Amino acid sequence: MHLSTAYERMGGEAVMRRLVDRFYDLMDEDPDYFGVRKLHPQDLTSSRQKLFMFLSGFTGGPSLYTEKYGEPRMRTRHMPFVIGIPERDQWLSCMNRAMVDVGLDEELSRKLAMAFYQTADFMRNQPE
Repeated sequence: MHLSTAYERMGGEAVMRRLVDRFYDLMDEDPDYFGVRKLHPQDLTSSRQKLFMFLSGFTGGPSLYTEKYGEPRMRTRHMPFVIGIPERDQWLSCMNRAMVDVGLDEELSRKLAMAFYQTADFMRNQPE
């Protein structure tokens, strides 16, 4: 069987949930991610759900986010938050650790990391 999307290759919904949960657990636990953590609400329930829904579609799975909220318009939705290089890099570091922790294969992690970098860099709204 040929698994054609990153969503399928990672193991679908169950693994995506574990990835998102690990990402936010790390953000809560590791002071290295304080800069990006403080951009989120105290209760991460909604953040977890929205990231899960977004990443499902982003990786080729069900378009849950778009079905519920419409087009992601990620840059617009992130405009109220100060996002510079430190926040971008903390987000990426946290996600890269989460991918390792949930056991995504190296090739898939590398491809996702490149896509995440492009997206996270696009979210920046502060000069260098």
